[in-house]
Amino acid sequence: MVWGLGSHEERSRYLRDLISRTYIRDVLERYQVRNNAGSLETILNMLASAVGSLTNPSRLSRTFASEHHVRVAPDTISSYIGYFLDAFLIRKAERWDVKGRRHLSTSVKYYFADPGLRNATLAFRQQEETHLMENVIFNDLVRRGFDVDVGVVEQNLRDDAGKKIRRQLEVDFVVNRGDERFYVQSALTVADPEKRAQECASLLRSPDSFRKIVVVRDYIRPWQDDNGIRYVGVEDFLLDEDLLTGR
Repeated sequence: MVWGLGSHEERSRYLRDLISRTYIRDVLERYQVRNNAGSLETILNMLASAVGSLTNPSRLSRTFASEHHVRVAPDTISSYIGYFLDAFLIRKAERWDVKGRRHLSTSVKYYFADPGLRNATLAFRQQEETHLMENVIFNDLVRRGFDVDVGVVEQNLRDDAGKKIRRQLEVDFVVNRGDERFYVQSALTVADPEKRAQECASLLRSPDSFRKIVVVRDYIRPWQDDNGIRYVGVEDFLLDEDLLTGR
């Protein structure tokens, strides 16, 4: 429907109207949000800005108070987020402790079910390729029927003074379906060895033998390194579902 429209202006207008006249109006009417319509829309804008970033209602409440000088309680924000989830406007990815094999309840990530609606929510002002590509990959994994979490791997280090420090590394997606599991990392590029090492650090510290894949924006021929990590371009990943399973 959108791509059938003649110009960017027509497409953007259609998506903005879809957000305001369909999703926002539906939420306002269904849940009888009468006095806080402005706050509801602001929370949606904040979620759109935070795509691909860890957040929670308490953090959003503090940001709201700091940027808009209005107090919105975390419980209210949690309710608003629930409304957007029920409207299938956003989706949630919980954090999974890879070594501890348990879910962590402190923060989660939210992705838009349609990145075009996310962009329209922000009037097409924020176009971060990293987060948008992550959103697209997340949606495609959900479409394929996988359960998708955000992975956390702890790394113990020592600083220059010899003091122990603990750092958390992130696996973009821990992907499960039945007895299948995969780890998927999203990166714009891994052409630089230092960048590749950074993107793969969490995968290398995942204490199991499940398949590990790095999806990059660049067009590359799929290949696998000495650590068993497979690298594929995002277009191939989206078009060839066998690249994930290796079949």
